[in-house]
Amino acid sequence: MPHASRPSIPLLLTAALSLVACTGETPPAVETDSGMAEVRPDVYAEFTLTADLSHLSERQKTMVGLLIDASAIMDDLFWRQAWADDYRERLDAIDDPQTRRFVEINYGPWDRLDGNRPFLSGVGPKPPGANFYPPDMEIEDFETAYLPGKTGLYSLVRRNEAGELVLVPYSQAYPEELAEAADLLREAAGYAEDQEFATYLKLRAAALISDDYQTSDMYWMDVRNNPIELVFGPIETYEDGLFGYRAAFESFVLIKDLEWSERLSRFAGFLPELQAGLPVDDAIKAESPGTDSDLNAYDAVYYAGDSNAAAKTIAINLPNDEEVQLTKGTRRLQLKNAMQAKFEQILVPIAGELVAEEQRQHVTFDAFFGNTMFHEVAHGLGVRNTINNRGTVRQALRDVASSMEEGKADVLGLYMITELHERGELGDVSLMDYYVTFMASVFRSVRFGAGSAHGKANMICFNYFVENDAFVRDADTGHYRVDFDGMQSAMTSLSRLLLTLQANGDYDGAAELTATRGMIGEQLARDLARLTEAGIPVDIVFRQGRDVLGL
Repeated sequence: MPHASRPSIPLLLTAALSLVACTGETPPAVETDSGMAEVRPDVYAEFTLTADLSHLSERQKTMVGLLIDASAIMDDLFWRQAWADDYRERLDAIDDPQTRRFVEINYGPWDRLDGNRPFLSGVGPKPPGANFYPPDMEIEDFETAYLPGKTGLYSLVRRNEAGELVLVPYSQAYPEELAEAADLLREAAGYAEDQEFATYLKLRAAALISDDYQTSDMYWMDVRNNPIELVFGPIETYEDGLFGYRAAFESFVLIKDLEWSERLSRFAGFLPELQAGLPVDDAIKAESPGTDSDLNAYDAVYYAGDSNAAAKTIAINLPNDEEVQLTKGTRRLQLKNAMQAKFEQILVPIAGELVAEEQRQHVTFDAFFGNTMFHEVAHGLGVRNTINNRGTVRQALRDVASSMEEGKADVLGLYMITELHERGELGDVSLMDYYVTFMASVFRSVRFGAGSAHGKANMICFNYFVENDAFVRDADTGHYRVDFDGMQSAMTSLSRLLLTLQANGDYDGAAELTATRGMIGEQLARDLARLTEAGIPVDIVFRQGRDVLGL
């Protein structure tokens, strides 16, 4: 069914774009009262998504191609959720190639790495609820409306002919597209050589039609031996900045790295004892994390939809379903080739600009991989349900739930590393490798801006660590160093704070923490500007697809 009406692309936009010469250089921003962001596709470094497919059979390669075809549908649906149903027409109205490219990277005319500021004239601020809700809907309208299931993940909120708010399940909003995607998944299942993976593809296809994803999520937890992996469907709720309720469509097509996966497999088993040792009251660590979790490394060959918008995901922790997590745990997927690209093209140059010279030796890929991995594992720690009957943490913390969860995973990842290092489980490495690499990576992530849950989480972490003498800046050189004792103290106290906010479902406390510490201060802004002046990319953008893989 058609979504609530939105204006077609304004004539002002067409007029403004006609003034921009197609020189191949970044066109100047057009200033408006709200303040325009720059058109800046050059802040992304290009990276080709490839993987060694030589160990795959011809049938498996055919399957990979079909999974990419199905993923393209997820991409289309995310465009519609993030911007508008008529996004193709709006794209076609943009004449300047640099501007169009930047819209494509951002899945809309708002710069996701600059607080979602608009960069097209006449567009206006990005709606906090994206295209999940009617543009004229007030928060009070939604909260007072009688809509059973209105906090659910898999429906749009629209107005009926009488102007009343109604829910439209995804399967009804996008029936043809989801039916086609389901057909492609079923066809791909016919080429799968791992029967458990084939069954998962069929269950995921059924979920697209029924809006019931829990069965396939539960089954996916037991699919462990397939060399090809697919993460597919409406999954994360970051795009719903109004409430954090509604899930956005995305896809990852992945090839398992068997050697690295073997090295990682044992770490998920430490979750129960690490949960018991959390620095919080017993009530907050009473939940037992699922013990059926696993941890593997992959090379990504295709990103689509939410996963491909602006800053790229380099690790995955799923499913998000709280019941599945408590019953089965989660699966952690580390995207090694994308991670390597960010380390080489972004993290190492950042360290050269902002990390104290004597500590740069501690910035290593193994530590970056480890920090990212344990961040994902740490999502399994803490609570999924509040301890005072306020529902799930996601429901209680609403629009700040994602940033609180990402912040928790950041600091608890460090907690896990510290605990396992003390037990000798990480081998002959220095904790300072992990701590200094973490600091350098915070500089990387805060550049994602306030429009990203990960960016907000890293801003909170950075400001808290500076205030508590974990990160120390040298005023003469402008370089930062890690103070070992300050790091361990700040890590413990911030862990306790974030876990307690989640467990209590303390929305006001979480919102206050975000407001007071979730912003970039003047000094940090000047330091980050040095990274821009040095030409260091903010993130990566992919060359990907069937042609790139020779399929």
